[in-house]
Amino acid sequence: QVQLVESGGGLVQPGGSLRLSCAASGSISSIDAMGWYRQAPGMERELVARIPSVGNTNYVNSVKGRFTISRDNAKNTAYLQMNSLKPEDTAVYSCNVWAITAQSMGVFREYWGKGTLVTVSS
Repeated sequence: QVQLVESGGGLVQPGGSLRLSCAASGSISSIDAMGWYRQAPGMERELVARIPSVGNTNYVNSVKGRFTISRDNAKNTAYLQMNSLKPEDTAVYSCNVWAITAQSMGVFREYWGKGTLVTVSS
């Protein structure tokens, strides 16, 4: 099993910055993609940013140039640096990881964190 613990959410004024972290733990053999999703009240969940183990990162258009996703493979941790935050960025941000564990028999499985609330308001 994989446990994902997110941190770094909170209340920030428009134009401010936050840095989210997602630490993965458990019997992890390998992690492929790590990503951040968000869901605002009354809205569908959307992919914000994704970083594969190999290849290019991708972002939803609305955050390009403002958000940066990164990962520290040694720590099994993903980060989301969010700058120039806007009220429309307000949402619960959840971490998503595809990982192979000791129990998954070589198959990548998807895991989700519980989410952290980001509120952008003056």
